[in-house]
Amino acid sequence: MQLLILILKDIDCIDTLITSLAEEGVKGGTILEGKGMANVLMKNEDLPVFGMMRHLMSDTVRESSHVLLFVLRDEQILKTKSAVKRITGDLNEPGKGIMFSIPLTSVEGLGE
Repeated sequence: MQLLILILKDIDCIDTLITSLAEEGVKGGTILEGKGMANVLMKNEDLPVFGMMRHLMSDTVRESSHVLLFVLRDEQILKTKSAVKRITGDLNEPGKGIMFSIPLTSVEGLGE
């Protein structure tokens, strides 16, 4: 089993993404609201470097993001990642997000 973590900055596609994942067989997950570190640092008036960068980065820093967590069987990972990429587009583009998975050695509470 693996934990798939998606930090999605482009939150406009979240409803479409969740619907698509459900159609792919992802039965559950957790969605948390988040805020990026760069966003917090840029608002810190005590750090003049970030104050200067505020104007340069204002278009690429989003106010909020969503953190999506999914506990998946190994065989679900590729299909789920493909669905995410299909809906979100290229995550390597600035302002899109990041996705990664972590192997799990123990899982309880899935109701299986």
